[in-house]
Amino acid sequence: MVFNDFRFRVALRVILLGLTLALIIFMISQPNMIFATGLTGAVLLFQFLELYRFVSQTNRKLTRFLESIKYSDFISGFTADNKLGRSFRELNTALNEVLEAFRNTRSEKEEHWQYLNTVVQQVRTGILSFDEEGNIQLINANARKFIGLPAINNIKELEKINKNLYDALKDVRTGKSTLYRDPKDFLLTINSTDIRIRGHEVKLITLQNIQNELQKQELQAWQNLTRVLRHEIMNSITPISSLTSTLKDVLDHDLKKKNGHYELKSEGAVDLREGIETIESRSKGLIKFIDAYREYTSLPPPVIKTVLLKDLLEKVAQFLKQEIKNSKIEFLLTCQSEYLTIQADEEMIEQVLINLIKNSLEAIEHTSSSKIELNGGYDENSVIIEVIDNGPGIIKEALDKIFVPFFTTKQTGSGIGLSLSRQIMQMHNGNLTVHSDPYLKTVFTLRF
Repeated sequence: MVFNDFRFRVALRVILLGLTLALIIFMISQPNMIFATGLTGAVLLFQFLELYRFVSQTNRKLTRFLESIKYSDFISGFTADNKLGRSFRELNTALNEVLEAFRNTRSEKEEHWQYLNTVVQQVRTGILSFDEEGNIQLINANARKFIGLPAINNIKELEKINKNLYDALKDVRTGKSTLYRDPKDFLLTINSTDIRIRGHEVKLITLQNIQNELQKQELQAWQNLTRVLRHEIMNSITPISSLTSTLKDVLDHDLKKKNGHYELKSEGAVDLREGIETIESRSKGLIKFIDAYREYTSLPPPVIKTVLLKDLLEKVAQFLKQEIKNSKIEFLLTCQSEYLTIQADEEMIEQVLINLIKNSLEAIEHTSSSKIELNGGYDENSVIIEVIDNGPGIIKEALDKIFVPFFTTKQTGSGIGLSLSRQIMQMHNGNLTVHSDPYLKTVFTLRF
């Protein structure tokens, strides 16, 4: 099958070209052969063109292959010139295998895209992304529902319809979240992430409607607050009501009218004084409780500035130095880095830490080998402060309630300290959490 070999065909054409050229040279040297020489020259030109066409088939094939890749046209194949020899068959087979690999890859990408697009469209969270010019790259059905536009190509189109939501979407910072309350039905939490795709900045936004969940939590919070308020008020009102009835009986029994004036037996006078003192004490307790409630509901907004964490911890430790010394406990202060900073109202955070450490001092009062740790550091993307003690801890049943306003496990106290501390942390876009292993350690964590 050597006649089908590409190289043989090229060599044959070159030999024929050589013979034709030699014939032309011979004919030029002979007289009266001008016409035959011209005709042979035409044959020589045709042979040159045929050789060029034959050799350039490989170039045309590669050009067509590269254009198929460029324009993602993987339908065509390469089999037409298999009869030109083994080398052409091998080349065609290789090109077809590459095109098949591209077809499979594109098919897998399309299936993967369809799967991801289905997931994005089905999630309850609204998802949209737009580039620096505001062009929408991705948007799902819930995002369209939240923004109130069934079709949108550029985020600027939202400005004319709902400027407040447009400003919220444009201004939310990467890694931060903001709340947007729709005048109708939604309370949206908006989160943002900046990503870079093919050299262009794209902002990815998630919108989550927390209205229903917030209403449930709000109802539960009000129920808890109402339960505590009822408990505290009844603790004060019940003895006052009972004592009032008792004192009325004392007056009816021991107060006698004699010679135009009233006389009270000494025993009745003692009972009357004791009852009035008790009423006064409970009334003051009720007033103190109401003052605590007013304090909880009227916190001023924080004045945020950059605070060096190590200096903050050392300042708090200095405030409590004498109390710690009098308690004769082991106190440890550590900070992972001297350069860690937080954005906070320094006085408010000092108040939180002082409250937590004082709680720990009371908790470990009767604990042997008592110890308190005040640690500053970082965890993933957060700066954290931990207050740790090895006291009796908090029972599991109370863990979910200790941050409820006015709930307390202590005999004395308003139950307002921990709820105030958590409220302050929430005002700093942070959080206050607790973990307790009874009689091992209790850890309060401030996360910024």
